[in-house]
Amino acid sequence: MTSETTTAGAAGTWQLGDLTVNRIGFGAMRLTQLADGSPSDRERVTGVLRRAVELGVNHIDTAAFYFSALRSANELINRALAPYADDLVIATKVGPGRDPAGQWWWAEPGQLRGQVEENLRQLGRDHLDLVNLRVPRRERSGSVAEHFGALAELRTAGLIRHLGISNARPDHLAEARAIAPVACVQNPYGIGSPAEDHAFLDACGEQGVAFVPFFAIAGAGKEAGVTGEDAPEVRAVAEAHGVSAAQLRLAWTLNRGPHVLAIPGTGNPDHLVENIAAGSVRFTAEEIALLDSL
Repeated sequence: MTSETTTAGAAGTWQLGDLTVNRIGFGAMRLTQLADGSPSDRERVTGVLRRAVELGVNHIDTAAFYFSALRSANELINRALAPYADDLVIATKVGPGRDPAGQWWWAEPGQLRGQVEENLRQLGRDHLDLVNLRVPRRERSGSVAEHFGALAELRTAGLIRHLGISNARPDHLAEARAIAPVACVQNPYGIGSPAEDHAFLDACGEQGVAFVPFFAIAGAGKEAGVTGEDAPEVRAVAEAHGVSAAQLRLAWTLNRGPHVLAIPGTGNPDHLVENIAAGSVRFTAEEIALLDSL
């Protein structure tokens, strides 16, 4: 596989509402600091963002709460990419917030407009392409109607173009769709996810809703990145394709359906190229069955 020449278009495209995006995107969480908590290099990560766009990435996932003591992901995106290309879709998330000291809090419905305006300010935009409502504690969360309804009002007002939900359950999606169109569901997902997560991904496809997995590479490591050993089956299939286990995990999620969009994040230019190259991996039926069984 010639990773140096693979572009984000290799995995195909999908519609987020009326916006066409390449299925390999970019997640901004890793821009502000390294997995060990040390600060990122501003020039390096600015270069990674510009290189991502050069390689065809036109879907960037970010949030105002992606910041460290020295860096803000939104401001890095603004610095690197503004004025923005017409086809660049920037998605963000609201619900969680962080005060200047970094302490977390959750927004009430009436506070969501302030979070939307914070993203607008930092990104230097007059509207947001896509805003995901992040649901706290997915297993125990109740109704999302009041929060999602508040975002729907901001969509009607022109501050937001499309809406999505993140860390959500099927009943959350149904509740949101009764209020306004839902462009995507953004949930933790990857090889080894439980059966109900596989079923939800499939249901999203049947409803024409994009499914955007996060932690697809990191798995159980989550914010800390990849931890532990990959299963022998993952290593064997990766070796057969001449790719890393991380690339294999990413390619597998894309293989789950044409509505699946990947948003791997990195501050490393080499890892960026590898992530994008994963979009060109194609599996045999036997390999799919093997990986699906994990």
